[in-house]
Amino acid sequence: MSDQAGKDPRPIAIIVASALLMQNLDSAAVTTALPSMARDMGIEPARLGVAITSYLVALTVFIPFSGWVADRFGAKRVFMAAIMIFVSASAACGFANGLSELVAARIVQGFGGAMMVPVGRLLLLRGLRKDQMLQAMTWLTMPGMLGPISGPVLGGALTDLLGWRYVFWINIPIGILGLLMVWWKIPRVVAQDPGPPDVKGLLLVGGALAGFMFGIETIGRGVLPEWWAEAGLVLGVLLGVWAIRHCRRAQRPAVDLALLKLPSFHAATVAGTMFRVGAGASPFLVPVLLQVGFGWGATESGLVSFATAIGALAMKPLAQPILRAFGFRTTLVWGTLAAAVTLGACAAFSVAWPLWAMFLLLAVGGLFRSLQFTALNTLAFAELPQSKFSAATGFYGMAQQISPALGVVLATVALEASAAFHGRHEVSVLDFSAAFIIAACVVASAAPFLARLPKGIGAEVSGHRG
Repeated sequence: MSDQAGKDPRPIAIIVASALLMQNLDSAAVTTALPSMARDMGIEPARLGVAITSYLVALTVFIPFSGWVADRFGAKRVFMAAIMIFVSASAACGFANGLSELVAARIVQGFGGAMMVPVGRLLLLRGLRKDQMLQAMTWLTMPGMLGPISGPVLGGALTDLLGWRYVFWINIPIGILGLLMVWWKIPRVVAQDPGPPDVKGLLLVGGALAGFMFGIETIGRGVLPEWWAEAGLVLGVLLGVWAIRHCRRAQRPAVDLALLKLPSFHAATVAGTMFRVGAGASPFLVPVLLQVGFGWGATESGLVSFATAIGALAMKPLAQPILRAFGFRTTLVWGTLAAAVTLGACAAFSVAWPLWAMFLLLAVGGLFRSLQFTALNTLAFAELPQSKFSAATGFYGMAQQISPALGVVLATVALEASAAFHGRHEVSVLDFSAAFIIAACVVASAAPFLARLPKGIGAEVSGHRG
């Protein structure tokens, strides 16, 4: 156990959040650098999509291992090792001169990120009192909002000023500083004996996630034959069904499905995934609309998109008082509907809109999404016993990782379906309007599930006494 109980959780939350921000920034920034990387390596930009796919597949596949590894070797030790692996792989990515070298380094980087994200959360939560959890998760949630929005801006600036290799090398000083802060400030967590790992379950879950993520990340890109992506999806679904059957029967399953019997974890995972999928379409739709639909430059588009991050930052001091006043159920239901309305309102964007109006709407949307992410991330662990935290971090981490990828798929499918419905081969501004409305409906679909939560759920964490 950690000896941090009773202490101010903010220093540890900031240190862990900094490491997670590094990982989230990297994921978003690399996309901006792809054209420059393709020119240097002399290959088609579309082929470099495998550099993103390989990273995301590795990141998702190795997350189920994280809880067992953290228990077996100690969360602090594993977290520090994960940072070192991530930073070393980032350096290797920057030195890569060909696609095979880059993909190999990205897979290792994904492995480091898979250990870093859930183990960092576990390191923060262990030893916290219930009344400290909300404050800690408020700080930890910020990277999830800031990374996808500020990553493209940072990636573009580094690529234009210094070259694409610095998109990876910027992780080196950040990682070294984070490593030193973890060693200095975060108390040691004693390793435990979690028993033998569920090898069969880990292989089934990992194979299912690999197939599924490979399928959704490659379908429609034209990099590989279309049947490859379809085969990946089918394989992922079949292995997923097998994995679920196995995990229901195993004594110490790789993924503890019994966690879903707890209403708080079930709502945060299932309804939270629905919310994240819809919300995950926005970071893709907004910059593409501004650049492709309105003809704006990448820098101008990035600055407007950054309004979402401004809204997220503004919510940080407000989340705790709101949850204390209204509780988890009321906050989540009405926050979901408000986020859906602001996302759907983006369908009205046109070249006639003043810049300030776009910025304001995106900032308000970021405000509500930040509130939801903080509430969902806290509710997931609000009523769990400490003994279940390791299993819950891996399970919840998988759901979080899959959601943004599904959000991009939702956006692209909505755009293409709208264009086909109107008999066009190319996407127009009208199709973006349809995509925003569809994404908003997906977000709103989480509200009925959240409304079924018990009225006083998580009161010990939120402080709500209504």
